[in-house]
Amino acid sequence: MENVSSAPVRFGKFELDLRTGELRRDGTPVKLQPQPAKLLTLLVSHAGEVVTREDLTKDLWGSETFVDFDKGLTFAIRQIRTALEDDADDPRFLETLPKRGYRFVAPVSRPVASQAQTPSPGPVPPERTHNSVFRNGVAAVAAAIVVTLGLTILWRHLAAPKLNAAGPAIASVAVLPLHNLSRDPDQEYFSDGMTDELITDLAKVGRLRVISHTSVQRYKTSKQSLPEIARELGVDAVIEGTVMRAGDRVRITAQLIDARTDQHLWAEEYERDFRDILNLQSEVARQIANQVGVNLTVVERASLAHTPGVDPAAHEAYLRGRFYGDKLTCTGYRQAREYYEQAAAKDPTFGRAFVGISDVYYSLGDWGCSPQAEAFAKSRAAALKAIELDPTLASAYCQLADLDFTAEWNWPKAEQEYLQAIRLDPNDAENHSSYAIFLVAMGKPDQAIAELKKAQELDPVSELTNMLSTYVLYFAHHYDQAVDQGKRTLELYPNSRATDYWMGHIYEQQQMPAEAFAYYLKSNNAPPAEVAALHAAFEKNGLRGFWLRQLKVSENKPDWPCWKAIFYGHTGDRERAMQMLEQSFDHHCDGLQFLKTNPVFDPLQADPRYRELISKLKL
Repeated sequence: MENVSSAPVRFGKFELDLRTGELRRDGTPVKLQPQPAKLLTLLVSHAGEVVTREDLTKDLWGSETFVDFDKGLTFAIRQIRTALEDDADDPRFLETLPKRGYRFVAPVSRPVASQAQTPSPGPVPPERTHNSVFRNGVAAVAAAIVVTLGLTILWRHLAAPKLNAAGPAIASVAVLPLHNLSRDPDQEYFSDGMTDELITDLAKVGRLRVISHTSVQRYKTSKQSLPEIARELGVDAVIEGTVMRAGDRVRITAQLIDARTDQHLWAEEYERDFRDILNLQSEVARQIANQVGVNLTVVERASLAHTPGVDPAAHEAYLRGRFYGDKLTCTGYRQAREYYEQAAAKDPTFGRAFVGISDVYYSLGDWGCSPQAEAFAKSRAAALKAIELDPTLASAYCQLADLDFTAEWNWPKAEQEYLQAIRLDPNDAENHSSYAIFLVAMGKPDQAIAELKKAQELDPVSELTNMLSTYVLYFAHHYDQAVDQGKRTLELYPNSRATDYWMGHIYEQQQMPAEAFAYYLKSNNAPPAEVAALHAAFEKNGLRGFWLRQLKVSENKPDWPCWKAIFYGHTGDRERAMQMLEQSFDHHCDGLQFLKTNPVFDPLQADPRYRELISKLKL
């Protein structure tokens, strides 16, 4: 291939090394599989020229190569467009000429340093034909051999995945965030929503472990290789792809990659009307399950086929609600509530919109963003409505279980609802972690830790699951394990204040006051003057001084009676702690469900009033 030695070249924000096929954007490497990289190198080398499909067949793949050429070329072109964030309908780089071939249309230039070393001009002049380059360029022959071998292997996998049947079975997958090709940041809610819903559909396949969206979201902008990501997530295969919405049309590409070998097993492109998006997602999930060799049960097939019609405007509002709810802030929850309520108003039969309403109201009450009693009542009403509309919605049962555990103190009913949620969706990490919290409160630490392990398998690198694991291990009195888990969480999320808070508690129980104070202070979003006051209190009277200062600054909290018992427990004032616990029972305070296992109250266990309170709570 001529001019290959005069690498690299630039076009737009991209730079391509014509010798190695390495693509960079603004100096950052862009992941591109070897076969598409070779094809991009070829097209850029002949920028401005039409390279016909016939010439590619003859001179690049060769007449002796037994591959599905059309599929191979389409796949490679699609990968190039994804890497360049290009749109086939409005191309900036790669133009398709129907029934003819392709042309690289962007201006191509060479860096000044390269020009100084290589006096020949940049792009190949348009008047030179690509046929002569193909026939006479020695480098082109070498590249053709490499591409031929690579695409032969690739499309044997794509066209005949059953050839992999003898290899290790695929038992776990991760759906990486679908790439938004619209170049409109306001459409991120849509690509994120499509990713979440594909995960939800795949999770219906009980024999396939599917990583939770809260873990895969971490890799949305990651430059790690697929094998590296797969190792971190502990999966056999990954699914990646793109999504683009233009008006009422949606185009999705998806590909399945065996992460153990970095080989493609399957790829497909879909284009549908937006109104048919739910059916499309189920179809993609069914095809992926088939490709990994999972024979769907009758129940699983029925579940994937169960895609009731949803008003398109309602579905769009629902996706926006999920986007804002994932921000995990009071403001985000309020924005999410508005969109979920819009979705329910536009389509009163849309069960998942009511699950969203239930979830955000519960979070608003649990996080102290809204009065708890009112928020929890609205959360329950929405969850019951969701189940009335669709009894298969596992997350609605989990919401009811959380409410019965937190607000009603109805332990048998809460456990039944947690178990029902897990039966309906064993691939939802939140179902397992919520049940683990319930179990540790009930004094069943071993069962709680077993559920935690299931949650971590499904959601290994999310902040929430890792933080909750630290929290549960603390309540299980497994302090050494809790420290290890907390440190792992903070390695992933150094600014996780909730984890810092529980690390403070763990070190306090281990009689390590300096370490505990350091973590408490890190978790405390106090102004500088208050930080100075906390330092002074700790220096004067240790952790007791720290908690006495916390008592003083927290007296005006609206839920103050519910917190006093815990604060007095930390100060070592057993009598006042016990008095406040009795008042907390009268106020029906959230937190008393942990009375039996909260390490802060261990010194009260010999007090008859404590044992009487445990009996009243039916713990």
